[in-house]
Amino acid sequence: MTTTSPQATDLTDPVHTQLQYQLAVFARRMEQVRGTDGVAALVRAAYLLLERLERLGPANVKALADALGVESSTVTRQVAPLVAAGLVGRVQDPADRRAVRLALTPLGAGRLAEVRAGRTELTRRLVAGWPPEEQRAFCALLARFNHSVEEYAAGRQGAGGA
Repeated sequence: MTTTSPQATDLTDPVHTQLQYQLAVFARRMEQVRGTDGVAALVRAAYLLLERLERLGPANVKALADALGVESSTVTRQVAPLVAAGLVGRVQDPADRRAVRLALTPLGAGRLAEVRAGRTELTRRLVAGWPPEEQRAFCALLARFNHSVEEYAAGRQGAGGA
């Protein structure tokens, strides 16, 4: 199986065309291997929500939505099955007793740790043959790319989604 298309190997092809193709292949391949390592997968949205709750601590829907760069209704919809599964709980907001916050439960923290460990091991296997400096460079560049995507999305939201 190759990760290049005939068009992507053409030296006259702009790097951006090759990059967008490689990103599409990356997304497909990661979906293919997710959960094949013996650790039952969490869907990406659930994983990111649990990660954010671990980092933020208890948070209201709006704060989570802002942190994830999505609409509040999206968080509400995505968190419902996590609450039903006991991975996320609702706790009273100490600043406003009428309001509730979402919090990672001990079950959710354990599940997150299990999935994170599986994903980390998979990542370790995928780059095992790479020199350490290339692994660090890839991580830094991917983080930079994700930051650019985040800034772009924020700019589009600020411009009314145009």
